[in-house]
Amino acid sequence: MTSLSASLVRGALSSPFKRAGRPDAALPPGRLTRPAAPVAPGPLAAYGRICGFAESGPLPLTYPHVLAFPLTMRLMTGRAFPLPVLGLVHTWIEITPHRAVRLTEPLELAVYADGLSPHRRGTEVTMVTEARVGGELVWESRSGYLSRHATTDAAASPRSAPDAVGDLPAVAEWRLPGDLGRRYGAVSGDRNPIHLHPLTARLFGFPRAIAHGMWTVARCLAEAGEGAEIRSVRAEFRAPVLLPATVTYAADTAGNAFALRGAKGRVHLVGTVTR
Repeated sequence: MTSLSASLVRGALSSPFKRAGRPDAALPPGRLTRPAAPVAPGPLAAYGRICGFAESGPLPLTYPHVLAFPLTMRLMTGRAFPLPVLGLVHTWIEITPHRAVRLTEPLELAVYADGLSPHRRGTEVTMVTEARVGGELVWESRSGYLSRHATTDAAASPRSAPDAVGDLPAVAEWRLPGDLGRRYGAVSGDRNPIHLHPLTARLFGFPRAIAHGMWTVARCLAEAGEGAEIRSVRAEFRAPVLLPATVTYAADTAGNAFALRGAKGRVHLVGTVTR
């Protein structure tokens, strides 16, 4: 978490000197890695509690992303990364578990930037995270982060999640407290100012603090009862959840599509599960 906090500070200092949308922009080559290390049981238990995962069973499907996020931030706040990290919006994530990971297995982590894509609202970068056990690839994810800037490219984002979410039946209603961002930030290490307090969120254009996107994905998967039969998960973040809030988790009977809806039916998150 110390390295993640340092990256956040470095990102705040370096962002004013970076300009998104440069035609000659290039991503840094290579990857950042963390040697194999066991999962710390205390932080894992705290993560499970705030996201709603069971205390026993395999490693939560979203947890390798949390473990590797300090590496991701270190890469994105580096001098060679072309986009300013301040203002980056996490737009989507795809998770592929190649097998269930036992809590006692030491994980080797790696992250790298895979490509830049034009977006109707700016430029999107794809970040890849990999987790290995004894050299075996056991888990990987791909995430999109949008840097918003003026653009003449009217093309839609190259990725789109299912839009048929209005018919998904409601399964559960959650009341999210105003300090959820601070609590999840303490567990995950992601203390982005937009999640912590209304005053810091207003600096970035939000009227109140917003929930972490990765918390919303994790909470939905915990509610769905993720299992070893899941081959992939894809989620798209549609609109921020302003805290405090009351949201509705909706899903089809097979558990293959899910959504998170807010007041007046506003869609915050949509996702699909492949089994």
